[in-house]
Amino acid sequence: MTLTRPPGDTADTNGPERRTGTGRAVAVLILVALGALVPLLGPATALRGTGEAAAPGVGGVGLLRTVLFAALAVPLGELFVDRLARRVPGAPAVRPRSAAPLAAAAGFVAALGLASLVATGNLVPSGPADIDVGGLYASRDGKLALLEVNAFAVAGLCALSRRPGRQVWPLAAVVVAEALRAHPVTEHTPLAGSALTLVHLTCASLWVGGLAYALRLLRLWGAREAAGAAVLGLYARVAVLLLAGVTATGLLSTLRRMPAETVLEQLTTTAYGRTLLAKVLLVAAVAGLALWARFRLRRAADPLTACSPARAEVVALGVVVAVSGLLTALPVPIRW
Repeated sequence: MTLTRPPGDTADTNGPERRTGTGRAVAVLILVALGALVPLLGPATALRGTGEAAAPGVGGVGLLRTVLFAALAVPLGELFVDRLARRVPGAPAVRPRSAAPLAAAAGFVAALGLASLVATGNLVPSGPADIDVGGLYASRDGKLALLEVNAFAVAGLCALSRRPGRQVWPLAAVVVAEALRAHPVTEHTPLAGSALTLVHLTCASLWVGGLAYALRLLRLWGAREAAGAAVLGLYARVAVLLLAGVTATGLLSTLRRMPAETVLEQLTTTAYGRTLLAKVLLVAAVAGLALWARFRLRRAADPLTACSPARAEVVALGVVVAVSGLLTALPVPIRW
């Protein structure tokens, strides 16, 4: 596999190149549809035989949170890798068309849907009359939900402006709001839990979004192998730290919710534990693909052959995001 193309070689728009592009678009749509099935159909499987009851609309909540997480990862990854690319001498100035405006729109819709659930007392509204928008200002969760809605709207405007880098601030506000929402004040040491979630979500967003944008960048640059390999190498170095951050914060968060002496049992007897176990196995597979890509980047005659396992890594990371969305909607395990 190579990203190079002979100079002057142009494909007929009605020939194989167009068909390949159409095939890729169809493949992406299929992957998105399959990813959406994880939070929609996962609760029934995770809850089976546990004796736990799911909250109303748990599948929809999981799907909305999956979209929200993806909407965070896409623009943050673009900003992150674009900054790395500027450090590469001789790198082309051309960049792929930004997906940040579309991501902000998707995040806005997802945040709006989640806010509507909060406005009805975490119940699925049967109509607009059930939604008490004014009531959002009266609760902590409501204020955080409104903050996320407004932050995505501002991020979209920043992405369309002449200074798209400013969208990092509203996106950071969404990350902070998610970290606070995940740990209510009634929880034991909520600030510690929020800090762990803040680091976990930030590292995960940069890892997922950064790799996806790096591959788009390499595909656009085509024959510039040296610059492409350099960008992928810079990303790989930082990705090691991001993986370490995701792993460490995930482990500490697990021990906060499931004490060490009950972890093994709850991983198989609770819905949260089962989904967490699935996420751990997926992340382990992703780490293996990342090591494979790093090996190829360093040792292969053509460093850009690392793109093959990197593409598989992006797909696996997409499934991890969907499982993470489902995890946030399932009942938190009891501290035995």
